Amino acid sequence: MNLLWFLEGIRTPAGNDFFQFVTCFGQETFLLSVLCFFYWCYDKKFARRIGLTYFSSGLVVQNLKIIFRIPRPWILDPDFHPVQSAIPHATGYSFPSGHTQGATSLFASLALGSKQRSTKFLFTASFLLVGFSRMYLGVHTPKDVLTSLVISLGFSVAYSRYADILFRQIRTLSAVLAGISCFVLASAFLLVKYDGLPSMYAADTIKAAGAGLGFALGLWLEETYLHFSTATRTRMGQLLKLALGLGSTLTWKLLLSGWSALLLWKVFEYAFLVVWILFLYPALFTSVQKNI
Repeated sequence: MNLLWFLEGIRTPAGNDFFQFVTCFGQETFLLSVLCFFYWCYDKKFARRIGLTYFSSGLVVQNLKIIFRIPRPWILDPDFHPVQSAIPHATGYSFPSGHTQGATSLFASLALGSKQRSTKFLFTASFLLVGFSRMYLGVHTPKDVLTSLVISLGFSVAYSRYADILFRQIRTLSAVLAGISCFVLASAFLLVKYDGLPSMYAADTIKAAGAGLGFALGLWLEETYLHFSTATRTRMGQLLKLALGLGSTLTWKLLLSGWSALLLWKVFEYAFLVVWILFLYPALFTSVQKNI
């Protein structure tokens, strides 16, 4: 809290706007959009590695949130005031930081996959800035941010070395990931039902478990039945494929999120969205490409 109080003392309107912009690079919408670009249009193999890092570390971070249940800084100290514009996206418990986890999963994977020092530095600076932005905005403590950094970096490094081996055993990998997701999901529901965990604080964990299930299923379906190629005849074709894919994913998101507020529905919502990204939409554009 001492660091957060210091940062609050040096805040400026320009700084608030800048770090509010930076923190967007750790939000779900941005991260999934980048993942979709790589998966549909550029490098499916690399995208699967990023996705595995993102969803695996997300399951760990979200599970830790409901285990430790550490409140946000302004709840720990009522005299402390975060930047107001950052509060709507600061959902759930504080420890560890979900934005930092997402940004590190993406940008650390990009840094490890890059061969140039300049891009390695740029990607590393990106996830470090996102982590710092969470503290500057007053929505996370250093403990929250550093824990997410360590977890996500650990997964990023491990998968950069062993992802190829894991993907050779896709059925086993999918089964393990699905099993972990079910364990996290069951834990969240049991804590809500029997331990008095407020459902609003379990929502992010349940979404992560649903997304993990969707990733496991989508990965297996694509590898078993589809094997699509990212190649498209023209650059305009790639842009059209990306635009239609992002548009349809957003449409599904809006339709499904407005259907029900039940926690169990969130499992289906996030599982379906990830399966749509990994298997259903690629199957659709593959079929269209064959018939053109």
